[in-house]
Amino acid sequence: MSYARLSILGFGVHEMAVSITSSVGIRATRRRTFAARLGVPATVSAIVILGILILALFGPQIAPHPETVGALANRLLPPGTPGYPLGTDGQGRDILSRLIFGARPALYAGVGPVVIAAVVGIPLGILAGLAPRRVGSVIMRFLDVIYAFPAVLLAIAVSAALGPGLSNAVIALGVVLTPSVVRLTEAEVARMRNAEYMEAARTSGASPPRIALRQVMPVIAPPLIVYLTAAVGLSLVYAAGLSFLGLGVAPPTAEWGVMVNELQKYLFTVPSLLLAPALAILIASVAFNVLGDGLQKVLNVKMAEGAL
Repeated sequence: MSYARLSILGFGVHEMAVSITSSVGIRATRRRTFAARLGVPATVSAIVILGILILALFGPQIAPHPETVGALANRLLPPGTPGYPLGTDGQGRDILSRLIFGARPALYAGVGPVVIAAVVGIPLGILAGLAPRRVGSVIMRFLDVIYAFPAVLLAIAVSAALGPGLSNAVIALGVVLTPSVVRLTEAEVARMRNAEYMEAARTSGASPPRIALRQVMPVIAPPLIVYLTAAVGLSLVYAAGLSFLGLGVAPPTAEWGVMVNELQKYLFTVPSLLLAPALAILIASVAFNVLGDGLQKVLNVKMAEGAL
């Protein structure tokens, strides 16, 4: 091979290497920029949420002991006991194992109502924002009646009417969260209702569903993502409260609210046992809220005035 060909080949390889290196460098820079914009607290919260998701998916394989089986000879062992790092409850069941098993219903109860609220609330909010004023007013005034009730009392009332159970608790919390999602969506749509690109879309003869999908959703998606992420933490706390009151998950199924209810009787004898499920609820709720704050910074979201 001649020197000229070798030079051309070497130049091509060099250019390819530079291109690959530049591409990898740009991607790494973007990842670093995203992580930097997200912030350390939100990044740590995302890792915590990922850990909860792993426990929810692989809890049976991770837990060292069965969920509902215990031995009375091992009841009320304090944290730090060999084989039982977080101790045991009044029936001799391993608290760590029940905490791991409880991640699945807790996450389901946190995410489920938010999904229901999003599926119902976003279309209603878009309709209220784009429809004629009278139609929007009827929708918003009806939802204001629901919104006027304290969230906790409304969740208890709906859950009691439907009956105990995790699925009914999820539906009840979905009813509680829907008005807030509708209000946020309607406020964001109203802010862009008279924008030039909206007028252009109407003038071009685009149908309302097409306008909603092509013009509205890309604009309102960031604030909705931020709000719904934080709402998961709120829903998780409400669901634990319903389970604590006997309106959510029924014993002996492991769930963090159920565990708090079962262990509260030992508050003055072995108070350390109650810390594990209580801290799990607190940490999970705070993680979703902090992640929502981080996403708000990354997405540069400014909520519409009066949205919440």
